[in-house]
Amino acid sequence: MGQVLRRENTAEFVRNLQKSGKTVVATNGCFDILHVGHVRYLQKSKSFGDYLIVLLNSDKSVKLIKGEGRPINNENDRAEILSALSCVDYVVLFDETSPRDLLDEIKPDVYTKGADYNMETLPEADIMKKNGTKVEFIEFVPGKSTTNTISKIKE
Repeated sequence: MGQVLRRENTAEFVRNLQKSGKTVVATNGCFDILHVGHVRYLQKSKSFGDYLIVLLNSDKSVKLIKGEGRPINNENDRAEILSALSCVDYVVLFDETSPRDLLDEIKPDVYTKGADYNMETLPEADIMKKNGTKVEFIEFVPGKSTTNTISKIKE
């Protein structure tokens, strides 16, 4: 079972893993209502290294990104659910709308993002290049999204 880390300890923690020869993968997202698309995305992310750290948008940042009425599940619940997945080793909450600063702090070996991005459209691309972080783009499971789930419930 994964562990929720305090942001201020994460960079040093990652450095220690890397010094011991481990590959650290990071990804990020809101992960509001967990669905099969999320699980497959996280499993694929984990396949790129030894440890997977999920940078989880806090309630404050989800509201800024998704608008009023979101998140459906609060940050503590989302962090606990994610950390219960066997593919997730660590979860770190962040308040910004983008994980840029946190990624620059922790400098993972690999960063995964959905395939709706590429290096030209990835907001964190400059940070990844500067730190020598490899970026892997992962295809989504068609039709599976939190937005679609919420729409279906409303119907």
